[in-house]
Amino acid sequence: MDNSTTLLLVGHGSRNQEGNKEIQHFAADWRQRHADWRIEVCFIEHADVLLTEGMDRAAKNARRVLVIPFILNAAGHVKMELPAALNAARLSHPKVEFLVTRHLGMGREILAVLQGQLARLMKSLAMPDPQTTGVILLGRGSSDAGANGELAKMARWIFEDNEHELVDLAFTSITWPRLETVVQRQARLGMTQVCIVPVYLFTGVLMERIKSQVERLKAQYPGIAFALGTHFGFDKGIFDLLDAKVAGHELPEGGLLECDGCKYRKAAEAEHLHDHSHTTTGACGHAYEHEHRHHDHLHPHVPA
Repeated sequence: MDNSTTLLLVGHGSRNQEGNKEIQHFAADWRQRHADWRIEVCFIEHADVLLTEGMDRAAKNARRVLVIPFILNAAGHVKMELPAALNAARLSHPKVEFLVTRHLGMGREILAVLQGQLARLMKSLAMPDPQTTGVILLGRGSSDAGANGELAKMARWIFEDNEHELVDLAFTSITWPRLETVVQRQARLGMTQVCIVPVYLFTGVLMERIKSQVERLKAQYPGIAFALGTHFGFDKGIFDLLDAKVAGHELPEGGLLECDGCKYRKAAEAEHLHDHSHTTTGACGHAYEHEHRHHDHLHPHVPA
């Protein structure tokens, strides 16, 4: 990569500063993989270096800045604040070219990371029968239905690729169902083990909340064995995914997000915050057909 290009990782930011420190540590590890790359970090909120300062730092002594939203699912912050910050940076630094990739998204690369998490949880339970072992993908939750739908897609893909009778979706905040409700349902449907897979890159307030919730659930359901995963931001697959973005494999034609029809697009257009005249690729960057099936009967409790 050209030495005049700066890569700017944009994290969401957490009130728990340990989560922000982990992103800084990730950036340090990524620099070790690519010693000749210039990598900067900033955050959307809850941190010392926010978008405006991050853009300024990245533009210093650079001819090109590649902005990478280091976020799994795009909602209001990414769809409104990031484009607004980009527009402001372009005005402040007219000689610098600012480009942006899609956020990490919910594609096959993230699915592979989640599959690895699930495999480790099953091993921790001594490989029980998947037909009696429920799986719960646990996301942060958003007021953006599209972001929640991306996680629902992951739940469906996990179901298609495994033998589990139940693969459900739960959220830690903002939207429903919550973890306790889904565990209650899986218990009623006969699950004797439950694997909880948090869909989080790094630690934070919500990861600590999840641990406390699971401790309570263990006491409430002594007959069920629980296995709780953890955040996965340092997984090799995340580094590889970012490498692919930098190589241009997922760089849309001047685009940022696939947010047609979302309420944030409408609000942004009303405020003239960003331009959606572009088009983008699908969520995983290519068409995918999955023909192999493990089940030949209906599962009404599995997300479609």
